[in-house]
Amino acid sequence: MPTEGNNAMSTELVVVRHGETVWHAENRYAGRSDVELTDTGLAQAAELGAWASTADLVGLFCSPLRRSRRTALAVTERTGIQPVVDERLTELDFGAGEGLTSAEMAQQLGAARDRFVADPVAHHLPGGEDPVLAARRGLAGLVAAAETAPGGRVLVVAHNTLLRLVLCEVLGIPLSRYRRAFPSVGNCRGARLRYRDGEFGLLALNEPLTSTSNR
Repeated sequence: MPTEGNNAMSTELVVVRHGETVWHAENRYAGRSDVELTDTGLAQAAELGAWASTADLVGLFCSPLRRSRRTALAVTERTGIQPVVDERLTELDFGAGEGLTSAEMAQQLGAARDRFVADPVAHHLPGGEDPVLAARRGLAGLVAAAETAPGGRVLVVAHNTLLRLVLCEVLGIPLSRYRRAFPSVGNCRGARLRYRDGEFGLLALNEPLTSTSNR
């Protein structure tokens, strides 16, 4: 763990997106839809498990969606740590956009899609979850995970949009900029955060997590 500004009561949270899913190739919006990992996603999860086996983890949290739980299972298989499943870590519900590509959304949702692109918070997709509320629940989930292990390191397996919203929340970036501020989160990559005195700080983003990166 980084030592600058650290003390015994700091917690390091490693918050990652799950492995690649079957909707990844077509870039379909997967919010609450319970899609499976691909073979590539399973391999990514296995690599995350290898990293975890040398990472001195003291806790593991994941969302209840299958793609998150399956990714976390690869960590359990290498570390023996059982995941805590937290509903607050579930991906944003995209409503009428669930399962659609951007092109399909433009065709089926018309102006609603255009408004979403312009401001995905003020004009979230029809029938979808309010991103402001999603950011709050996601942040509460991360705080709960961090507070289980003062001085330790905890892995959280979550989701692409939820992670970007929470990063905006903790870094003071307007939520409406989550798509522009964080255009991409890699599968089985994400953010390393330090939690201390009730606040989060960003240590790293989108870094490769391999067993050698812990040395």
